Amino acid sequence: MIRLNRGVAAVLAAILLAAPAAANDSVASMGAGGLVLQRTDGIEMRSEDLYVSAAEIRVRYRFYNRTQRDISTIVAFPMPDLQGGDEAVPLEDPLQMPFTTTVNGRRVATNVEQKAIFNGVDHSGLLRGLAVPFTPRGEATMQALAALPRPQIEMLIEMGLIEDRSWTDAGVRQLDLVPLWTLKTTHYWTQVFPAGRELDVRHQYTPAVGGSAGSVFGDPAMEAGEYASQAATRYCTDDAFRAGARRMRARGLYLTETWVDYILTTGANWAEPIGEFRLVVDKGSSRNLVSFCGEGVRKIGPTRFEIRRRNYTPTQDLSVLILTGIRFDD
Repeated sequence: MIRLNRGVAAVLAAILLAAPAAANDSVASMGAGGLVLQRTDGIEMRSEDLYVSAAEIRVRYRFYNRTQRDISTIVAFPMPDLQGGDEAVPLEDPLQMPFTTTVNGRRVATNVEQKAIFNGVDHSGLLRGLAVPFTPRGEATMQALAALPRPQIEMLIEMGLIEDRSWTDAGVRQLDLVPLWTLKTTHYWTQVFPAGRELDVRHQYTPAVGGSAGSVFGDPAMEAGEYASQAATRYCTDDAFRAGARRMRARGLYLTETWVDYILTTGANWAEPIGEFRLVVDKGSSRNLVSFCGEGVRKIGPTRFEIRRRNYTPTQDLSVLILTGIRFDD
C-alpha cells in the first residue's frame, strides 16, 4: 500500500558525516576531516536507474563530461550507517557486505573510509587507540570494551560513547556496555571523466537493513501512538496500509518490519538535474506490505513499484517500510 503524496528524496548533505544511509554517487575531495562531498559544474548525470529491495540494491548511472577537458575527481558512495544504542540495526560491518563497482563494464576497486561518530564528533582516533572496533554492535566490540581498564570505561561513559547497563544476577555482576556511536562507511575512488564522453557507472551491494521483531501496525490500540505518527511522516503509511496490516493480523500472522533507506540528495551535486530518473522498489513477496513516499508511483509487478522522472533534482531521501507476516507453528 503506497501513499502518493510527497516526493521521493533530504536536504543536500554537503559533508559526508551528514549522510545516514546508502547514497547516490557524488564528487568529493579529501579534506582534513576526511571525504567532503562537493558540487561540480562540469559533469552531468544523464540518467539514474535505481533498484531497492531488502536483499539487494542496484544502481546504474550515465555521466557526461560536458567540458573540453578531462576531469579527474574522487567519487564517493556512502554506505548505510550502523547505529549503536537500542536501534534495531544489523550487526554486520558494511565492509563484510558484498559491494561491487564497475565503470564501462570493468570492475573498479574502491577505497574505504570508516568513522565512529557521536553527536557530530569523530571519535575514530580515540577508539583506534583503545583497540575498540568501530562497529557499534557485535561480539568483537563487546569483548574489546569489556577488556578495557575501568578508568577507560568510565571515560567513555562520561563522554557519552557508551552506556553501562550492567546488572547483578545471583550476586554476580553481569557486564553490559552498550556503544552509542554511529559507524559511517564510504566507498570512494578516483575517476577520470573523459571530455565530451559518457561513462556508465554501476554499483551493486547487499544493504544493511534495519528492522523490528514486532510492529504496532494492525493493532488499533497501538496505531495511535508516537511511533505510528513518525512512520506516517517517514514512510507515508496511510489508511490502506493500516487496513492491510489489520487483515494480516486477523489471519493470525505475527508482523515484523524491515526498513531500507537510500540517500538520493547527493544526486543534486552534478551540473544539471538528473536527465532521466527511474526508481523500482521491490517488497520481496506479494504477501508483504510496503509503504514509502513518492509521487506518481505505479505497480509494475506482483512485488515491484516504479517511479519515473525527467530533469529530476532530488530534495528528499527514500525510506522504505516492508511489513511481513509470520505464522508460527503450534
